[in-house]
Amino acid sequence: MSRLSRPAPRRIRAGRSGGGWPPPAWEQRFRAGEVAVPEWARDSPDRACVVATVDGRPQVHSWQPSTGQLVPATDRPHGTTEATIDPPGDWLWWFDDTDGDEWGTWRRQPFGSPPGRPTESPVPLPPAYPAGLHLARDGTGVVGRSDPDAGTTIHQFFLGSLASSPVLIWAGEEDAEAAALSDDGNLLAVEHAEHGDARHPALRVVAADTGATVTELADGPGRGLWALDFAPLPGDSRLLVLHERAGTPRAAVWDVRTGAWRELALDVTGEVTDATWYPSGDAVLLAVDHHARTRMYRHDLRTGRTTAVGPADGTVEEATTRPDGEVWYSWSSAAEPPSVRTTRTGRTLVSAVGPRPRPSVGVTDVHVPGPGGSVHALLRVPATGQAPYPVVVDVHGGPADHRTDSFSPTLATWVDHGFAVLSVNFRGSTGYGTRWRDAIEGQVGAAELEDIAAVHEHLVADGTLDPQRSVLAGASWGGYLTLLGLGTQPGRWTLGLADVPVADYRAAYEDETASLQAFDRALFGGSPEEVPEVYAAASPITYVADVRAPVLVLAGLNDPRCPLRQVENYVAALRERGGVVELYQYGGGHGSHVADERLRQMRVQLDFVRRHLP
Repeated sequence: MSRLSRPAPRRIRAGRSGGGWPPPAWEQRFRAGEVAVPEWARDSPDRACVVATVDGRPQVHSWQPSTGQLVPATDRPHGTTEATIDPPGDWLWWFDDTDGDEWGTWRRQPFGSPPGRPTESPVPLPPAYPAGLHLARDGTGVVGRSDPDAGTTIHQFFLGSLASSPVLIWAGEEDAEAAALSDDGNLLAVEHAEHGDARHPALRVVAADTGATVTELADGPGRGLWALDFAPLPGDSRLLVLHERAGTPRAAVWDVRTGAWRELALDVTGEVTDATWYPSGDAVLLAVDHHARTRMYRHDLRTGRTTAVGPADGTVEEATTRPDGEVWYSWSSAAEPPSVRTTRTGRTLVSAVGPRPRPSVGVTDVHVPGPGGSVHALLRVPATGQAPYPVVVDVHGGPADHRTDSFSPTLATWVDHGFAVLSVNFRGSTGYGTRWRDAIEGQVGAAELEDIAAVHEHLVADGTLDPQRSVLAGASWGGYLTLLGLGTQPGRWTLGLADVPVADYRAAYEDETASLQAFDRALFGGSPEEVPEVYAAASPITYVADVRAPVLVLAGLNDPRCPLRQVENYVAALRERGGVVELYQYGGGHGSHVADERLRQMRVQLDFVRRHLP
């Protein structure tokens, strides 16, 4: 789960670029078009829903593979990123929130229709945070909603000629999500945290029309279960599950009717992060993370054989299988910009409007002994200049996430400006087993920063990085660790760039979404009222008196994950103590999807570093 936050008093104006045409490569990367892997209609494979940029904003499109034509369906100021298509291919569904605040309702419009066409709100329910939407072939569907007052509710609805009011089939105060719906619409798998640990959910399968429990599955403390996908065949009750029984996430097929369990034993190194069925139902496509790269594998359920699919380097971000066995996927590396490809030819499947982004530099793998074990990091070094380099230490969000060998306009920008970029997959990161991911429990913030410091110190000692020009930077959880690092490791960092951070943890908990509150209780062992000393020890505002480096904070006005008040508390506290802190606010939520705004934020950061770095 990623976080992001907001700003306060003084506003900063974005500077202008140097002018001229064409613009520099780093600006071109931010303005380059983007396109996601198409989601095709189950009963109409030549119809698909695609999220692609239009004038620098992600919008929903209709797309037909046979013609290659992209037809924009939405034209919303802050973009539209959550969308799907119904099985017949008749309707595009998309989530309608306000300025990126993630609070809203689902709408639908006819396939092929342009922006501005009146849309429907087919499920008459009040606005809420989304908690899953699934559409079955028989016209039924389920929708999950998260509300601070009502908790999580899941409803079944019917969209045929006899459409009726949604039927409540789940209600609970704890974090839950409608995770998977069977092909015939009869079975719903729900991920829930009724046992009190939102970081390690359990599963309950219910009848989609009544909510009656069909079966349950829980693996006990510290071991989560995630429902990925029901088999795509009528009446098939096999469910793809992600589990942690072996200490490394693995996939299995669970028949929820009979209880039969089949482990997908892969003879490959790494942890399974996602899986989906081939439409035939006799094979599974799996995504496997290993050493910051993601590869795809096809596992044949008839023979038990596993074969690699697609590229052997870089990172596959998302993928989908097709009836003829073809796979559509999105791929990139640190050096090569993303593209949506097909395994049939290996070539581009669908292209975004506009020129391709300019390439950047590749990464070098770094392994350094740390307090909790070997720490893996990725190092980008500029093509010009010489060591010791000024460095941006890039801190990823999450915390259950990790940096990969994939393309980033932001990190490429720092390289273009002469900086090395160091991305550390510290304890708490995914991709290195559950023990590594959960090692931050009981030492939140401290463990991550110890690992970052160990890698930084190693590369300073060998002459690669300049300790006098070391910038700590991150967004969401990375922004939180940036502020915490400036206060707890003040002698190490020259500057700090904190994007949408958690800054005052107690205040953040009070104002954040209910699902994040459940996540924090699982991470810290209780609420701020129950374990106040734990939250205080992990909160950046506790250490503002020790901050010596200038700090830039960026925040969205409508961010529901790292709310504004707690950022304002931190900025005010740091200013009261004479700290140098600047705040940039923007209209939007947990980050911005708008190219112009992302470019403005990059300029603000470059300007801040130019003014404050020795």
